[in-house]
Amino acid sequence: MRVRAKLGVAVLAAAVVATGALAGCGHKPAQRPAQASPIRLGALVPLTGRISAAGQAMVDAEQLAVHEANAAGGVLGRRVELVVEDDACDPGTAVVAANKIVTRDIAVSVGGYCSSATVPALKIFHDAGIPMVIPLSNSTELLEPKYNSIFLISGTVTAEGRFAVTAMDRLGSHHLAVVHDGTSFPVSLAQATVDAAHASGTVQVAGEFELAQGAPSYLRLAEQIRDSGADVVYYTGNYAEANQLIIDLRASDFTGKIMVGDDGADDHLLDGLTPQQSANVYGTALMVPKFMPSLADWSARFTKATGHAPGPATPEAYDAVKLAVDAIRRAGSLDHAAISRAIAGTTQLNLLSGDPRFNPDGTRVNPTFLLLAVRDGTFTYVSSNETP
Repeated sequence: MRVRAKLGVAVLAAAVVATGALAGCGHKPAQRPAQASPIRLGALVPLTGRISAAGQAMVDAEQLAVHEANAAGGVLGRRVELVVEDDACDPGTAVVAANKIVTRDIAVSVGGYCSSATVPALKIFHDAGIPMVIPLSNSTELLEPKYNSIFLISGTVTAEGRFAVTAMDRLGSHHLAVVHDGTSFPVSLAQATVDAAHASGTVQVAGEFELAQGAPSYLRLAEQIRDSGADVVYYTGNYAEANQLIIDLRASDFTGKIMVGDDGADDHLLDGLTPQQSANVYGTALMVPKFMPSLADWSARFTKATGHAPGPATPEAYDAVKLAVDAIRRAGSLDHAAISRAIAGTTQLNLLSGDPRFNPDGTRVNPTFLLLAVRDGTFTYVSSNETP
């Protein structure tokens, strides 16, 4: 690298001398044709705070998709560029970051991990006319404004709630206690699960409970859950609170199954748990590459590019960029409305997440969910909605 740098300086010096000589002879230096500006995609992701690892994983996956698009010649004769801003999974931070990123002339927004941060950014992107391909945020609150420029890569909480209840029934559990932490996504997933249980005819709701984030103990709540008659608990919040809830449920002699939603189905959930505490613990999850043989080739490309294996949140983020680039190509321009129509009309595209089609409300026609179980101190694959 140093030798090349020295050669570059020498060449530059020679070029300056030659240009000066030509100018002295009355000749104008040759003008290089201007390069077209890149096509920019904007990504709001959590790069600080407790979910920062997921945000960085999303950036890694999206950069891989950008690199591959550029290696194939870019789109519309121009390079693709990813513009990243930190939303910290915080509503106020997300609003500031969204206002900043829309000034960067982005063609499509491809960010969104925490629904609580994505929801307040919706209007900002909508008012700027920018379509949003949202990789991970999946609260039904995202659909409430009824914007026609929002597309969710992941299945909504409605679909996840149905998947969770079906899994409980198959596992032989029929009396459900639902627990959330009072924030946007966990509340909406809890309500969707309750609705799915009522509709199932096989799973009854024994109780609905709320815990406080960051509390040192949930023993009193655990005793209430035990006394409700529940034989399965579904916690819809983050793994940090879920870890303590599991400890306290087992301490209160709750012997039933414990299930967590996709925000908690992370190996960190199991930190410090004994084999007895983690017995009969399950999780509903979005895409986890290590459990999906169909992603083996992509996982190898990701590992080669980044130096580490892909984890949760990476396939959906990669797909968001791939879908956006394909839509821009088919739209034939950077007109935001034309790109939105192209995304909505996608029927044939090889996405990691499967069927690329969207419903009229922007949800996926056939989203992917996995059922995981804890075995030997780690999550293992049980089934998916595609392969029971």
